[in-house]
Amino acid sequence: MVQLEKVPILGKAIIHVGHNIHKHMVETIISNCKSSTYVLINDTNILKVPYYKEFVNSFEKSLPPASRLLRYVIKPGESSKNRKTKAEIEDYMLTKGCTRDTVVIALGGGVVGDMIGFVAATFMRGVRVVQIPTSLLSMVDSSIGGKTAIDTPLGKNFIGSFWQPQFVLIDIKWLETLPKREFINGMAEVIKTACIWNADEFTRLEENASLFLNIVNNSKMTKNSDGDDITFTDINSMLEHTYKLVLESVKVKADVVSSDERESSLRNLLNFGHTIGHAYEAILTPQALHGECVSIGMVKEAELSRYLGILSPTQVSRLVKILVAYGLPVSPKEPWFKQLTLNKSTPLDTLLAKMSIDKKNDGSKKKSVLLENIGKCYGTSAHVVSDEDLRFVLTDETLVYPFSNIKETQEKIITPPGSKSISNRALILAALGEGSCKIKNLLHSDDTKHMLNAIQELKGAKITWEDNGDTVVLEGHGGKTLTASENPLYLGNAGTASRFLTSLAALVNSSSTQDYIVLTGNARMQQRPIGPLVDSLRTNGTKIDYLKDDGCLPLKIYTDTKLRGGKIELAATVSSQYVSSILMCAPYAEEPVTLSLVGGKPISKLYVDMTIKMMEKFGIKVETSKTEPYTYHIPKGNYVNPTEYVIESDASSATYPLAFAAMTGTTVTIPNIGYESLQGDARFATDVLRPMGCKVEQTASSTTVTGPSKAKLTPLKHIDMEPMTDAFLTACVVAAIANDQNNPTSRNTTTIEGIANQRVKECNRIEAMATQLAKFGVETDELPDGIRVHGLKTIDDLKVPSDDNGPVGVCTYDDHRVAMSFSLLAGMVNSSKKLNDENVNPVRILERSCTGKTWPGWWDVLHTELGAKLDGAEPLSFTHGTSRKSVVLIGMRAAGKTTISKWCSAALGYKLIDMDDYFEEQWGKGSVKEFVAENGWEEFRRLETQYFKEVIEKYGDSGYVFSTGGGIVESGEARKIMNEFTASGGFVLHLHRDIEETIVFLNSDPTRPAYVEEIREVWNRRESWYELYSNYTFFAPHCANEIEFQNLRRAFQCYITRITGVSKVQLPTKRSSFVCLTFNDLTKEVDNLRAITYGCDAVEVRVDHLSDLNCANVSKQISILRTSTDSLPIIFTVRTEEQGGKFPNKEIKLLKKLFLLALKAGVEFIDIELTLPTSVQYMVLNSKGKTRVIGSHHDFNGSYGWEEPEWENRYNQALAMDVDIIKFVGSAKKFSDNLALERFRENHTSKPLIAVNMSALGKISRVLNPFMTPITSELLPGVAAPGQLSLSEINKIYTTIGGFTEKKLYVVGSPISHSRSPILHNTGYNILGLPYKFDKFETDNVARVKEALLDGEPQLGGLAVTIPLKLDIMQYMSELTDAAKIIGAVNTVIPLGNGKFKGDNTDWLGIVNSLIGNGVPEKLSNTCGLIVGAGGTSRAAVYALKQLGCSKIYMINRTTTKLHELKKQFPEEYNIIIPETVDDVEKIKESVSIAVSCVPADKSLDSELLSKLERFLNKKPRVSYVPTLLEAAYKPVQTPVMKLAHEKYQWVTIPGSQLLVYQGVAQFEQWTGFKAPFKAIFDAVTRD
Repeated sequence: MVQLEKVPILGKAIIHVGHNIHKHMVETIISNCKSSTYVLINDTNILKVPYYKEFVNSFEKSLPPASRLLRYVIKPGESSKNRKTKAEIEDYMLTKGCTRDTVVIALGGGVVGDMIGFVAATFMRGVRVVQIPTSLLSMVDSSIGGKTAIDTPLGKNFIGSFWQPQFVLIDIKWLETLPKREFINGMAEVIKTACIWNADEFTRLEENASLFLNIVNNSKMTKNSDGDDITFTDINSMLEHTYKLVLESVKVKADVVSSDERESSLRNLLNFGHTIGHAYEAILTPQALHGECVSIGMVKEAELSRYLGILSPTQVSRLVKILVAYGLPVSPKEPWFKQLTLNKSTPLDTLLAKMSIDKKNDGSKKKSVLLENIGKCYGTSAHVVSDEDLRFVLTDETLVYPFSNIKETQEKIITPPGSKSISNRALILAALGEGSCKIKNLLHSDDTKHMLNAIQELKGAKITWEDNGDTVVLEGHGGKTLTASENPLYLGNAGTASRFLTSLAALVNSSSTQDYIVLTGNARMQQRPIGPLVDSLRTNGTKIDYLKDDGCLPLKIYTDTKLRGGKIELAATVSSQYVSSILMCAPYAEEPVTLSLVGGKPISKLYVDMTIKMMEKFGIKVETSKTEPYTYHIPKGNYVNPTEYVIESDASSATYPLAFAAMTGTTVTIPNIGYESLQGDARFATDVLRPMGCKVEQTASSTTVTGPSKAKLTPLKHIDMEPMTDAFLTACVVAAIANDQNNPTSRNTTTIEGIANQRVKECNRIEAMATQLAKFGVETDELPDGIRVHGLKTIDDLKVPSDDNGPVGVCTYDDHRVAMSFSLLAGMVNSSKKLNDENVNPVRILERSCTGKTWPGWWDVLHTELGAKLDGAEPLSFTHGTSRKSVVLIGMRAAGKTTISKWCSAALGYKLIDMDDYFEEQWGKGSVKEFVAENGWEEFRRLETQYFKEVIEKYGDSGYVFSTGGGIVESGEARKIMNEFTASGGFVLHLHRDIEETIVFLNSDPTRPAYVEEIREVWNRRESWYELYSNYTFFAPHCANEIEFQNLRRAFQCYITRITGVSKVQLPTKRSSFVCLTFNDLTKEVDNLRAITYGCDAVEVRVDHLSDLNCANVSKQISILRTSTDSLPIIFTVRTEEQGGKFPNKEIKLLKKLFLLALKAGVEFIDIELTLPTSVQYMVLNSKGKTRVIGSHHDFNGSYGWEEPEWENRYNQALAMDVDIIKFVGSAKKFSDNLALERFRENHTSKPLIAVNMSALGKISRVLNPFMTPITSELLPGVAAPGQLSLSEINKIYTTIGGFTEKKLYVVGSPISHSRSPILHNTGYNILGLPYKFDKFETDNVARVKEALLDGEPQLGGLAVTIPLKLDIMQYMSELTDAAKIIGAVNTVIPLGNGKFKGDNTDWLGIVNSLIGNGVPEKLSNTCGLIVGAGGTSRAAVYALKQLGCSKIYMINRTTTKLHELKKQFPEEYNIIIPETVDDVEKIKESVSIAVSCVPADKSLDSELLSKLERFLNKKPRVSYVPTLLEAAYKPVQTPVMKLAHEKYQWVTIPGSQLLVYQGVAQFEQWTGFKAPFKAIFDAVTRD
């Protein structure tokens, strides 16, 4: 039980906090707020809570006889917090006769409290209000202080007032039913309040974090008495903690509000974390909650305080740790949070723009609350902060400006954080020791955080904090309590922790349910070596399994085997951490240990000496053998913890400020590292900087360095840095600017050796330094165990890292030491120039936050202490645009890679590399088959992988297509390359086809080396690799004829341009529909699919209707749909039984597999049901790529009317999921249900909405639905849902109710008696049920057209204009399209209303679409076109070829005079070239791959023109498609030009009938807005 407590605010004790106090709440309201009318207002969600009913019942029973209780329910969610809802509440209160004595009770979360408070503030000029908050966030924040508001489209809480409540009644029992995420969300405000005001409460929160998270994470779903699902959290198990955290937060806010009610100064301290948090919230809402964004904002604003030298790194670390401990995000980049927020980006400029409209701001100046310490703000109000400083903390890319503003007289004392090496050793020793040990100056970093977490997980010690978090206290239990953890121990990239914990794991005891522990880390950690240590432990009796790659994490270490002790041999030439790991754990082995280091001289022996000295401090003395080299004797025993252990500052980190002094000519002192240091890197100043020309003063406990004047450093000829290997990176950047000034021929070489272990650190540091130094213009040579750095002759030779596109970043490889080293060299670039010089560009350092591993505050020291100018920057990918990511094609031999790679290259305009050809070029001795015969498959695979790596590294971002061999996936290294390539945004496309067809082909292919095993066995082995390591798939069926081949080519071209983003699926902006297929197998329906989809904007494949849900079959179905419908956008739907479909509700695993298949198949739309498990929904949402997501909900039983909250809740859910389209299907039981649906549609416009009613009564809703209406077809076996209509039926009904009006359209010109336009258009109108009629109007007088049609036909829907009126009609057009202007003729008139008309020319579209429809890519590069003729059509041809991308357009004609006149009428950029003679054609080097013949077909070509044409046709073009000629003449079917091109020169030829139809189709779609039924129109037009 907890006591009710009353908290005063503004002089009145009106805030009551307790548990299960509903009777007290009722009594308080009725006794103290007497009224004739109480209005209880809440949302629909709270109706489900049992405690709500108790409260209402108690209130109704306690009402005085003359009083009444009115209840009003609003829709849930932020979307209800608006003017409309407020007005509806006020209207309700007015109609119920509410007066000035009314008391309004706001019961709910922040949305309810804010809005209802504002209602009370304005109703009758202000009535009394009582706040009863039900969420943690509203209890501790929004209900207190009298702020009320509603949202507007321009922002949140912009309209409101201060209106203090009569009471705030806080009953924490409401929290029992608060959803887990909302509970955790509220903790952000609790932590914020303690952070700014109450250090003791912050400490208490730290101590209870695990209790809280454990209970909240174990909340369960249960049902109330009505059968509704609700959350239940066992509040009673943490009642005291919950009560206390609410109460203490309330006290702080009440105190602050009492001092500053109107937020003029002190009250804005409550906005700590909100300046930045609100900016994130504005971008990430609704996926991210308020508290989650404030949590991130607090971290950023604390980092800002640290950056400005106000807050210590320890305090930032405490804040981050407590937020993580309560389950809150601390960075927008956290993987789980990115997934939750659907990978939304948070651009820097957008964040700053959002911050600029913060209410705390001082005009245009941004203000932020700064923290001085946990529990205390800096000052009494928010402070103005610069955009420059905000940019820095908001981004991970740092701009380092020249250090030219730093004077050489500058003297600084810098204290680096505690040593990482000593910190990690001290934690292990104290955890194994007996007793309590206070560890001071512990490094607060990622590494030590992982170590502390692991010790806690393994129950190795009790860990507490003192001195406001600066001192960690470990109470060790002598190793007795070490227990296997059920959770894997994630160690990030902490190599020291991973190695020390591997040996510690050998001492861990099994639990009743667990007999092993797992150590894992990030991707880089899983590459770093640990093999020698594992080998030694295995040999000594510990069972260890590698869970991934041998020699690296993750490890599974069994706890039912022990470290035996005795003689242990260990290879220590790679890392001294292996030695230290065994040394520290050896006293707890079953026998005394003799550790013998074998394999050569151990690396970094000084670190081994450090470990031995520290072990002695903890009571264990190690004896070094006097007879055996590199051998140590460790006795059995227990560590005894010293009362206090002070960690030395990190000597490796100290090298950076010391090097800063050396490079800038300033003075820096490190006060706690001298010659008595345990650390080898303490010698850096004396052994490296002093010989290079620095003045060094070193005492037993301090080091001071004064650098020579700038550019006066001298190279260090040779140094063995084996005692201080981590410092070699610092030495490299110093050496980069060191030179022999007295020797102009010198290469200024500094040689560093003894650092071989640096190749296996966080990255290959030797290679990293060489690569990045080159960006500055510094030359290096890599040595087997070192590096040579050739210093620049002058500091002015340092370059800003750049490439052809401009400045580039310095890559840090997620390595703290790389980042800190280059931060120094970056400041030396242009350091001889003035800082404000316009020509001075800063150097960009990437991944600056990686310094958190050892020195989280390094950038703060560099900026605030050392005086460097820094800035943050948007990642280059935002500013430079995205790179042209290449495409890798993989798949079995015979899957079509050779052909499709050419299509891919053509469609994207990418260069093509066939990896077999590349292999043969590199080998230079013959074919792949010959290589395998001579060297074997294993050697082939090795070289194949090597070459694959080469091309990915060289061309992966440069727009290439790589066609690989079928066995590329056999190589683990190649698979890894593919994995990394896809992770970076590259495309790995798996081409596959029916395996039986593949086997038949491969058995007859003599060009490749034979398989040494059965083809099916090869497929079975590779299939999972193809699937796992590709991010897209394309099923390429065998083509039986040329038509199928061309259909497949068009389908692939559309597919590849869509998945790469070259072309985008645009959502319809007009009336639109999709047909719902209900076939169980599309292979039997190929001939009908085109007709079924006539007029549709998309086609839905109902996967749950398919008879075979095997992935291979589903892929085949998708492929059939693409090729048979001319790549109509596909909606991929798996409708579950629960939602009216056939797919079993419980088959979640198969459902995920099908969705992944759809995403990899690049379908344009995926339908995900809003009732699916969240894991399924977010899997799709976070992997969707270019696919659009439809969030759907179906009420097949008609359980909910459109005005019920179910639909509002589902709509808000869909908004929170950020789906692209929302689809709701209800059921009409009466006609008025359709009217209710339309009202719902009118009020819900945030996303495109498909909303229809099922049943015969609901048919009208399908007619009225304007966007993507689901339809059926008479050719389908049945409807997908009751009441579905065909498109024709919908259009006819829509016409009947006035939606469409009758239109008359004409072809005008003369002669037109043989025109096929009426047949073309009327066929389409009849099929689609449109009320239009197309007729002929023959005349050669444009005035008649003007009088009779443009002015005289009120129902005019459009004109098709032919000769001789194409020019004459232009005078009557109100506007002209660009095509009409440039071509100089109009063939299409579009009425605009009010007597206005637009003139267009669709002849060019007919040309373009005819060419594309026959294999020509949509966009060409480096391609020349040819036009034969100089008539009107040739003008359209010029425009068409330019739109396709032809770089040059050649034109030939019987006479060239007309051509020259025509050329003058086109812009020069069209690059029209007119060869005068046959010789001119002969001299042309380029080949032509596209031609359009615009000469009359009934006359033969004269000899000169024919000679020119033949020479063009004979030029062998090297393109990825067959050269294609389009004939503009409609008849005959095959003209002489077509016959010549096809039969003599093997060109593809296209008859003029296609041009006619494509041109007419373009007109049809412009006039009607519907997709034309192409095949039916074509058949009608070409039928004699």
